[in-house]
Amino acid sequence: MSDARPPLPPFTFETATQKARLAEDAWNSRDPARVALAYTEASQWRNRSEFFSGRAAIADFLTRKWEKEQEYRLIKELWGFHQHRIAVRFQYEYHDAAGQWFRAYGNEQWEFDAHGLMQRREASINDVAIAEAERKFNWPLGPRPADHPGLTELGM
Repeated sequence: MSDARPPLPPFTFETATQKARLAEDAWNSRDPARVALAYTEASQWRNRSEFFSGRAAIADFLTRKWEKEQEYRLIKELWGFHQHRIAVRFQYEYHDAAGQWFRAYGNEQWEFDAHGLMQRREASINDVAIAEAERKFNWPLGPRPADHPGLTELGM
């Protein structure tokens, strides 16, 4: 299948970890069209209190998100996996239009089809205001550098 997104289920520790990092890198691109391609055409989403489905709705949501969440930088970490499901915890930092910085803390549950496309995503997220001096995700915009520590290494 031309739109397969390896690694494919059933997941191992290594492939689930790789899938989480690939998702992190895509989200750090802040490219809604690129990110949406990782989901099935009818992917079901719950993000905080929003429920929607489909790639077009995902791209629309991400466009709105990254217009509000400026200087967005994200770290995802594998929490658990089983066959075609993965759970991750994540944190990201951003500032709003007024310049207030935030750190968002969350968990996601992912379910994949046989082609490695995400068919379901459920996210629970909380935002905490932080001072700019409290930021820990200071790499240049784009993917987290390979030598930048993850959440566990940062003690988060």
